[in-house]
Amino acid sequence: MSKNAFIYAFIVAFGGFVFGLDAALISGTVDFVSNEFQLNDIQTGFVVSAPGWGVLIALLFAGYMADSFGRKTTLQIIAALYLVSAVGSTFAPSFETLAASRFLGGLAFTSLSLAAMYIGEIAPADKRGKLVAMNQINIVVGLSAAYFINYLILQYSKSDAAWVSHWGLNTSTWRWMLGSEILPVILWSVLLFFIPKSPRWLVLKGRIDEARSVLSKILPKDIIETEIQGIKESLSEESVKVSYTDQIKSLFDSKLKTAAIIGITFAIVQQIIGINAILFYAPTIFQQLGLGQDAAFSQAIWVGLISVVFTVLALLLIDKVGRRPMTLGGLLWAGLSLTICAYGFSQATYILTGDDINAIANIDASKLQAIIGIEYNSDVAFKAAIESSLGANEANLFENALIQKAGNLPGTLILFGIMSFIAAFQFSVGPIMWIVFSEVFPTRVRGIAIPACAMVTSIVSVLIQQFFPWQLTNMGARDIFLFYAVMSILGLIALFKFLPETKNKTIEEIEALLA
Repeated sequence: MSKNAFIYAFIVAFGGFVFGLDAALISGTVDFVSNEFQLNDIQTGFVVSAPGWGVLIALLFAGYMADSFGRKTTLQIIAALYLVSAVGSTFAPSFETLAASRFLGGLAFTSLSLAAMYIGEIAPADKRGKLVAMNQINIVVGLSAAYFINYLILQYSKSDAAWVSHWGLNTSTWRWMLGSEILPVILWSVLLFFIPKSPRWLVLKGRIDEARSVLSKILPKDIIETEIQGIKESLSEESVKVSYTDQIKSLFDSKLKTAAIIGITFAIVQQIIGINAILFYAPTIFQQLGLGQDAAFSQAIWVGLISVVFTVLALLLIDKVGRRPMTLGGLLWAGLSLTICAYGFSQATYILTGDDINAIANIDASKLQAIIGIEYNSDVAFKAAIESSLGANEANLFENALIQKAGNLPGTLILFGIMSFIAAFQFSVGPIMWIVFSEVFPTRVRGIAIPACAMVTSIVSVLIQQFFPWQLTNMGARDIFLFYAVMSILGLIALFKFLPETKNKTIEEIEALLA
């Protein structure tokens, strides 16, 4: 019976793998897409952030669909959206079609909350925590797989093998990267047919016999009726809950002030320290270090692996070490790591020689003669000089190659800072935010408070993704990482003041503590 619960939970949590894959595959395509469609920084940012805009809309309807059509059916609809998005993105003939397809995929990003909801309702009480955690693990495994797939496709695209040309890996590299999501989505769509409907939803709809049949597959027979009675009582309590309007008013109650501050602070800090800029633009960032394309893609694989290791470590230690020390320690760790990155980029200089230019294929060396031998003390100044000499389109095409040749900066130090930041995030505010959300808000307002905080973090996330290319061009890597570092420290100060330790406390004890 526990085996069945594990199988159902694993199938649903596989959607987390699809999400991670969908979110990170785009990182390897940024330069290819930008060059093929001749995109400016804002358009490039929109290609990456389009799913983020989609999920903002989907969050408004996810709960309604889950209650109206059921958790299973809604998950199947989400899988279909993922599939349409993956196919549309792979074969997109234009920037507009690509952005629209990725926006559609963003509507499917609610799979995360739906998966947690379904697993929480299908899992035995003593297994619930571990089974729900599978969702988070699958996400980071999906991220890691995406970086590896991108690297693998890039390597094959440079092969002289006949099949590479025949299948267009060398001419449609980014399309193969995005298309690699199609098979996992199809697999997930098929597997979802084998999960049962949520017993809680079946009871909600008065289909008691069906609920009893589902529960017989995951629980001992002697406790099935007790479980059904418990679900009925829970639904009865929910039916007399206060309205959403009253819940919103309750959020401004003085007794909930601290909980609201903690929730909103977490929601902002988790994203404003730049995690999705690094995860979604990993190869682009690594190429700013002067790494070649192959090296940049291979370093991105390490980002995924570190994410997996430290997420697992966080989930193993969260109930032993506690939320507060892991959060505060993680933010301090993140702030120091980002400061190392900012310092490293502040030491960068860029000088082009004639030999450097001649080593780059297909570039018009005559246009760059005016900047040969000139030392630039920032990536912003160097990029501006390149654009002034080559024009926007050619500068975009050759920028990374020129940075690789001209850059003189402590790449190893910056790489250490980036990897250290990833570890700090995945060990602390990454997974802990959702745990804290579920603990600091009383039951009577949780239905509105958690989605509200999720909306805040989604808005900050999409803005970070949208404007990162523009920031990289206009602010430069040093100032971007310095900004993220400052945000980490400000978040640390705010949460040091307001965040209590919630480990081993009931919801009622936490409410009294915060009040």
